[in-house]
Amino acid sequence: MLKIKIINQKGNELFIGEAQENACCIYNFPYQDGDWMIVDCDKKGGYYKIRLEDTMMESIVFVPGTTLIYHIPPIQQRLNYSPKSFYGDCHIITVTEASEEEIYVRRNLALNPYDQHENETFYPHSSANVETRNECVFASRNAIDGLFYNESHGCFPYQSWGINRNPNAEFKLDFGREVLLDEIVLTLRADFPHDSYWTSAELAFSDGSTLEMKLEKTSVRQAIRFEQKKVCSVVLRKLIKAKDVSEFPALTQFEAWGYEIKK
Repeated sequence: MLKIKIINQKGNELFIGEAQENACCIYNFPYQDGDWMIVDCDKKGGYYKIRLEDTMMESIVFVPGTTLIYHIPPIQQRLNYSPKSFYGDCHIITVTEASEEEIYVRRNLALNPYDQHENETFYPHSSANVETRNECVFASRNAIDGLFYNESHGCFPYQSWGINRNPNAEFKLDFGREVLLDEIVLTLRADFPHDSYWTSAELAFSDGSTLEMKLEKTSVRQAIRFEQKKVCSVVLRKLIKAKDVSEFPALTQFEAWGYEIKK
């Protein structure tokens, strides 16, 4: 059984949904800065289809514990979300347990538009050692939100992972469990001539292996296929910038394709 709660920054419970097998609730109040959401699950290690904001896409996530916690983005931190997201006084929230057919099909295991810095309870989860000026429109979570609009930069829908011109920038993706990967796909930000690009990058996997990925100046997806690897994380690093005038390479999307490991 699943139960959804909305809690304010003082810890007061504003809403408690009924426990149900497929949790769906309508929260008929405006969100306030500091509000957060709890989804109580009745078992550890579950896979769930979540749509925590009805203007955003559904995603399958892994919850290693029995609780999923999501912080409603404060108003000043919503520039990388749709202008329709989290506003108004009617919010539809749905959480359902994913079926085996949905879990074990080959899919992009990096996709999680609900990831955020504070996320410690569900996966995949992104992080980085640098984000341009610590602005939300250049946060690491933007690279796994499923949006591929890369013709510009800045506010929604052109958010990206920006590296603040740091040659030692690294992006990490944690899966929260072992998975089988066979392909990584990168979509570089392509706001040329404002943007530069990387000519190569290294993928460092948690199994100790590394792969060099050659990259081109293009707006389309660029992929590298490999023999299946059993890993729990991957790091994008050693980003080599092209020798051009621009100082601003950036990443629009990071995809990690593969399979869940059947229990």
